[in-house]
Amino acid sequence: MKTYIVTGAAGFIGFHTALRLLEAGQRVIGIDNLNEYYDVQLKKNRIALLESHGQFTGYPYDLADLEKIKEIFQQHPIDTVCHLAAQAGVRYSIQNPFAYQKSNLEAFLNILELSRQYQVSNFVYASSSSVYGKNKKLPFSVKDRVDHPISLYAATKKSNELIAHSYSHLYDLPTTGLRFFTVYGPWGRPDMALFLFTKAILNGDPIDVYNHGNMKRDFTYIDDIVSGVVMCLDHPQPYEILNIGNHRSEDLEYFIEIIENCIGKKAKRNYLPLQAGDVMETYADIDRIRDLYGYEPATTIEEGIPRFVQWYREYYKV
Repeated sequence: MKTYIVTGAAGFIGFHTALRLLEAGQRVIGIDNLNEYYDVQLKKNRIALLESHGQFTGYPYDLADLEKIKEIFQQHPIDTVCHLAAQAGVRYSIQNPFAYQKSNLEAFLNILELSRQYQVSNFVYASSSSVYGKNKKLPFSVKDRVDHPISLYAATKKSNELIAHSYSHLYDLPTTGLRFFTVYGPWGRPDMALFLFTKAILNGDPIDVYNHGNMKRDFTYIDDIVSGVVMCLDHPQPYEILNIGNHRSEDLEYFIEIIENCIGKKAKRNYLPLQAGDVMETYADIDRIRDLYGYEPATTIEEGIPRFVQWYREYYKV
């Protein structure tokens, strides 16, 4: 049995990753400050599910508090760190930039430095597809330069990759950064499109459709994301950056149509211009993670969206 730290354990990807590790018989130390970026009760309910497994220990600490986090490393023999905590959201980073300085830069350095000091065997962390910014070549490849982020959120994620590289080089600390592509599924984030659209359509409210619907996204189901994360946790690399996506770019309008079909109700569309910091299309080249681990996403949006809608109906008793 290994002991993993999973930061952001009350978050969407962190919760599912911790759950997968627990179901595999591993021990998980979860760290999450349960901030109020979105519904705290949803986060508490995720933690409650994790706590139903005997090998989970949770800490409601802020990763920017170095001394508090150090106590965890002192109290537990940590094998591997899975750092998924961050202040998420491209649009929110425009409104609240200092939240990103604290959570995505200061906290990242804290957990990375403690991983070095306590000689963990592997450090895997969340980057983001947003680092590709204004890149025109599709699909986005980890071989592409990513020097032009168009949001502060993206800039902090690119900074994480650079900081991790310096630690890998200086201290031989294995690090793998994961560029996630539009993750969705049960227990998802309330600020993401699928959650917002499902809620609005069920309530009979209009949905905001940006760039007048002319957008495409590489929507990736949560189970496929977690499979990729666990592969990386199990196989330390000296330094690696990987895309984890579905390797398909889907039209936003088609995505909405599937939700409508699941609910049995048409959406009232409120068409709007492209938002600052947003991009028109994302599409993941997954050749590198496929070559390393045989990674293959298994879930189409035709399969994944109905699973989310079913979860939403059951969770909110709709």
